[in-house]
Amino acid sequence: MIEPKPARQAQPSEGTSSGQNSSGQNGSAAGKTGRKRRFGGTEPQIRSALKFYKVLAYLTGAMLLLLCAELIARYAFGQYLFAGGTNAVTGEPFGLGFADAEPKGVVGGVNISVTVLIVHGWMYVVYLMSNFRLWSLMRWPFAKLILLALGGVVPFLSFIVEKKFHAEVEAELADNPQAPQRY
Repeated sequence: MIEPKPARQAQPSEGTSSGQNSSGQNGSAAGKTGRKRRFGGTEPQIRSALKFYKVLAYLTGAMLLLLCAELIARYAFGQYLFAGGTNAVTGEPFGLGFADAEPKGVVGGVNISVTVLIVHGWMYVVYLMSNFRLWSLMRWPFAKLILLALGGVVPFLSFIVEKKFHAEVEAELADNPQAPQRY
Protein backbone atom coordinates (compact mmCIF):
# COMPACT_ATOMS: atom_id res chain seq x y z
CA MET A 1 0.00 0.00 0.00
CA ILE A 2 1.28 3.47 -0.84
CA GLU A 3 1.58 5.76 2.14
CA PRO A 4 0.02 9.20 1.48
CA LYS A 5 2.37 12.14 1.84
CA PRO A 6 1.35 15.41 3.49
CA ALA A 7 0.71 18.38 1.23
CA ARG A 8 3.76 20.23 2.53
CA GLN A 9 6.85 18.72 4.09
CA ALA A 10 9.50 20.57 6.04
CA GLN A 11 12.85 20.83 4.24
CA PRO A 12 15.85 19.40 6.11
CA SER A 13 18.08 22.33 7.00
CA GLU A 14 21.33 20.42 7.54
CA GLY A 15 23.77 20.29 4.68
CA THR A 16 22.63 23.50 3.03
CA SER A 17 24.60 26.67 2.83
CA SER A 18 24.34 30.13 1.27
CA GLY A 19 20.54 30.03 1.00
CA GLN A 20 20.31 26.86 -1.07
CA ASN A 21 17.70 24.26 -0.27
CA SER A 22 18.40 20.53 -0.39
CA SER A 23 17.74 20.36 -4.15
CA GLY A 24 20.38 23.03 -4.81
CA GLN A 25 17.93 25.72 -5.91
CA ASN A 26 18.67 29.29 -4.93
CA GLY A 27 15.89 31.63 -3.84
CA SER A 28 12.92 29.48 -4.86
CA ALA A 29 9.61 29.65 -3.04
CA ALA A 30 10.43 26.36 -1.35
CA GLY A 31 13.76 27.70 -0.08
CA LYS A 32 12.24 30.88 1.32
CA THR A 33 9.53 29.20 3.38
CA GLY A 34 11.55 26.15 4.34
CA ARG A 35 8.78 23.90 2.97
CA LYS A 36 8.54 21.76 -0.09
CA ARG A 37 5.81 22.77 -2.57
CA ARG A 38 3.34 19.98 -3.32
CA PHE A 39 0.52 19.98 -5.85
CA GLY A 40 -2.72 18.04 -5.75
CA GLY A 41 -2.00 16.22 -9.00
CA THR A 42 0.59 15.27 -11.55
CA GLU A 43 1.95 17.69 -14.13
CA PRO A 44 -0.22 16.29 -16.97
CA GLN A 45 -3.31 16.63 -14.75
CA ILE A 46 -2.43 20.23 -13.92
CA ARG A 47 -1.72 21.10 -17.57
CA SER A 48 -5.01 19.50 -18.62
CA ALA A 49 -6.89 21.51 -15.99
CA LEU A 50 -5.09 24.66 -17.10
CA LYS A 51 -6.03 24.10 -20.75
CA PHE A 52 -9.66 23.38 -19.81
CA TYR A 53 -9.72 26.55 -17.67
CA LYS A 54 -8.18 28.64 -20.45
CA VAL A 55 -10.75 27.55 -23.05
CA LEU A 56 -13.66 28.16 -20.69
CA ALA A 57 -12.26 31.52 -19.55
CA TYR A 58 -12.25 32.79 -23.13
CA LEU A 59 -15.66 31.30 -23.98
CA THR A 60 -17.28 32.58 -20.79
CA GLY A 61 -15.69 36.00 -21.23
CA ALA A 62 -16.97 36.24 -24.80
CA MET A 63 -20.45 35.14 -23.76
CA LEU A 64 -20.40 37.69 -20.93
CA LEU A 65 -19.58 40.48 -23.38
CA LEU A 66 -22.40 39.30 -25.65
CA LEU A 67 -24.70 39.22 -22.64
CA CYS A 68 -23.74 42.79 -21.71
CA ALA A 69 -24.48 43.96 -25.26
CA GLU A 70 -27.83 42.15 -25.15
CA LEU A 71 -28.74 43.75 -21.81
CA ILE A 72 -27.87 47.20 -23.13
CA ALA A 73 -30.05 46.58 -26.19
CA ARG A 74 -32.89 45.36 -23.99
CA TYR A 75 -32.90 47.96 -21.23
CA ALA A 76 -31.53 51.02 -23.02
CA PHE A 77 -33.33 50.58 -26.36
CA GLY A 78 -36.17 48.15 -25.58
CA GLN A 79 -35.05 45.67 -28.24
CA TYR A 80 -34.65 41.88 -28.31
CA LEU A 81 -32.58 39.96 -30.84
CA PHE A 82 -34.79 37.56 -32.81
CA ALA A 83 -34.19 34.96 -35.51
CA GLY A 84 -37.06 33.91 -37.77
CA GLY A 85 -40.76 34.36 -37.13
CA THR A 86 -43.23 36.93 -38.38
CA ASN A 87 -43.22 40.68 -37.88
CA ALA A 88 -46.14 41.35 -35.52
CA VAL A 89 -46.96 44.73 -37.09
CA THR A 90 -46.69 44.05 -40.83
CA GLY A 91 -47.15 40.27 -40.95
CA GLU A 92 -44.04 39.86 -43.15
CA PRO A 93 -41.44 37.17 -42.50
CA PHE A 94 -38.73 38.26 -40.09
CA GLY A 95 -35.13 37.13 -40.69
CA LEU A 96 -32.55 38.09 -38.08
CA GLY A 97 -32.39 41.34 -36.18
CA PHE A 98 -33.67 43.46 -33.34
CA ALA A 99 -37.38 43.83 -32.64
CA ASP A 100 -39.42 45.62 -29.99
CA ALA A 101 -39.58 43.93 -26.63
CA GLU A 102 -42.90 45.54 -25.58
CA PRO A 103 -45.29 45.22 -27.35
CA LYS A 104 -43.97 42.03 -28.86
CA GLY A 105 -42.37 42.81 -32.24
CA VAL A 106 -41.94 39.27 -33.56
CA VAL A 107 -44.31 36.32 -33.31
CA GLY A 108 -43.07 32.73 -33.54
CA GLY A 109 -39.35 33.45 -33.82
CA VAL A 110 -36.43 32.33 -31.68
CA ASN A 111 -35.52 34.89 -29.04
CA ILE A 112 -31.71 34.97 -29.30
CA SER A 113 -31.52 37.31 -26.29
CA VAL A 114 -32.94 34.67 -23.95
CA THR A 115 -30.72 32.02 -25.56
CA VAL A 116 -27.63 34.13 -24.75
CA LEU A 117 -28.76 34.37 -21.11
CA ILE A 118 -29.26 30.62 -20.79
CA VAL A 119 -26.04 29.64 -22.59
CA HIS A 120 -23.95 32.05 -20.52
CA GLY A 121 -25.52 30.74 -17.31
CA TRP A 122 -24.72 27.11 -18.05
CA MET A 123 -21.29 27.98 -19.42
CA TYR A 124 -20.56 29.83 -16.17
CA VAL A 125 -21.41 26.69 -14.20
CA VAL A 126 -18.89 24.68 -16.24
CA TYR A 127 -16.40 27.57 -15.88
CA LEU A 128 -16.78 27.33 -12.08
CA MET A 129 -16.03 23.60 -12.26
CA SER A 130 -12.86 24.33 -14.23
CA ASN A 131 -11.92 26.96 -11.62
CA PHE A 132 -12.39 24.47 -8.80
CA ARG A 133 -10.39 21.79 -10.59
CA LEU A 134 -7.42 24.10 -11.22
CA TRP A 135 -7.62 25.59 -7.73
CA SER A 136 -7.67 22.21 -6.01
CA LEU A 137 -4.83 20.77 -8.11
CA MET A 138 -2.65 23.81 -7.40
CA ARG A 139 -3.61 23.89 -3.71
CA TRP A 140 -4.06 27.65 -3.70
CA PRO A 141 -5.69 29.74 -0.96
CA PHE A 142 -9.47 30.23 -1.08
CA ALA A 143 -9.10 33.90 -2.12
CA LYS A 144 -7.71 32.77 -5.48
CA LEU A 145 -10.81 30.66 -6.11
CA ILE A 146 -12.98 33.72 -5.49
CA LEU A 147 -10.88 35.77 -7.93
CA LEU A 148 -11.12 33.01 -10.54
CA ALA A 149 -14.92 32.87 -10.10
CA LEU A 150 -15.27 36.64 -10.50
CA GLY A 151 -13.78 36.29 -13.97
CA GLY A 152 -17.11 34.96 -15.24
CA VAL A 153 -19.25 37.82 -13.92
CA VAL A 154 -17.12 40.96 -14.40
CA PRO A 155 -16.72 41.96 -18.07
CA PHE A 156 -13.14 41.60 -19.41
CA LEU A 157 -11.90 40.19 -16.07
CA SER A 158 -11.81 36.59 -17.32
CA PHE A 159 -9.22 37.54 -19.94
CA ILE A 160 -7.04 39.36 -17.40
CA VAL A 161 -7.33 36.68 -14.72
CA GLU A 162 -6.66 33.89 -17.23
CA LYS A 163 -3.44 35.52 -18.39
CA LYS A 164 -2.26 36.11 -14.81
CA PHE A 165 -3.06 32.62 -13.50
CA HIS A 166 -1.78 30.87 -16.62
CA ALA A 167 1.61 32.53 -16.12
CA GLU A 168 1.51 31.73 -12.40
CA VAL A 169 0.81 28.03 -12.98
CA GLU A 170 3.58 27.79 -15.56
CA ALA A 171 6.01 29.54 -13.19
CA GLU A 172 5.08 27.28 -10.25
CA LEU A 173 5.48 24.16 -12.38
CA ALA A 174 8.88 25.38 -13.60
CA ASP A 175 10.06 26.40 -10.09
CA ASN A 176 8.96 23.14 -8.48
CA PRO A 177 9.70 20.29 -10.91
CA GLN A 178 9.42 17.60 -8.20
CA ALA A 179 6.19 18.92 -6.67
CA PRO A 180 3.67 17.27 -9.03
CA GLN A 181 5.28 13.84 -8.80
CA ARG A 182 2.94 12.10 -6.39
CA TYR A 183 3.35 8.43 -7.25
